[in-house]
Amino acid sequence: MGSHKESTPDSPVPADHLPTPATEAGREGLAALLAHPGRAVIALDFDGTLAPIVPDPDRARAHPDAVPALAALAPKVASVAVITGRPAEVAVHHGGFADVPGLDHLVVLGHYGAERWDAATGTVTAPPPHPGVAAVRAELPGLLDAVGVGRDAWVEEKGRAVAVHTRRASDPQAAFDALRAPLADLAARHGLVVEPGRLVLELRPPGMDKGVALREYARETGAASVLFAGDDLGDLPAFAAVGTLRTEGTPGLLVCSGSDEVTELRERADLEVDGPAGVVTLLSALADRLA
Repeated sequence: MGSHKESTPDSPVPADHLPTPATEAGREGLAALLAHPGRAVIALDFDGTLAPIVPDPDRARAHPDAVPALAALAPKVASVAVITGRPAEVAVHHGGFADVPGLDHLVVLGHYGAERWDAATGTVTAPPPHPGVAAVRAELPGLLDAVGVGRDAWVEEKGRAVAVHTRRASDPQAAFDALRAPLADLAARHGLVVEPGRLVLELRPPGMDKGVALREYARETGAASVLFAGDDLGDLPAFAAVGTLRTEGTPGLLVCSGSDEVTELRERADLEVDGPAGVVTLLSALADRLA
């Protein structure tokens, strides 16, 4: 797919009309969504897509217009799902998704789909935690000191995973690069995998990713079209899943929440918007068109 930036700070997506995807497949996906919205699934990453990236992940919150935009759109489509590497309950809290009129059937697939929160019940379902996560957690402080980034890295406890952030370091990219191989070795010894992101390396159990989660959810809901919006390397499997669904006859639209830190999604997207604000504007424009 070719890259195409439909929205920049100088040319935002107008609220009263939809941008045109750069690819034929994207245009077909958007047309299918508009023709049969009651069978469309809107799937979205959280950090960097619905919420701006911030130095402290605990302080990340959804864009102030995200929940109103989702609440306006959700009743007009088959389903809205947030697919995130965060624990489901954390994403629900940071997003402000609970008890919102219009979001009665929102689903949050946390830990790359290993956890599921349903707005209809307000409960989370999940399998038992992988034992390797506790083992990795115990060894991390010593490893970070040995690599020489003990003071530069910040460890985020995610329950079913552990994430090491380098955004606060004096040289964030150098710290990130120094940690990649040691953390990959540590993860492999305990049966885990490493998921790289925007100045973050997450150690988590194998077998689930956003692509698996999206494919399973699309099939569960009988989706006739799928929109997925993401911003980071962890969203590439979901982009690939939309490609697979297309080959199976389900049109899809790939949206990149653009940033200067990750270019891989931009190169594969049908449509690029200007970060979370651009995603929100796109969702609002969809809701307006379907009204």
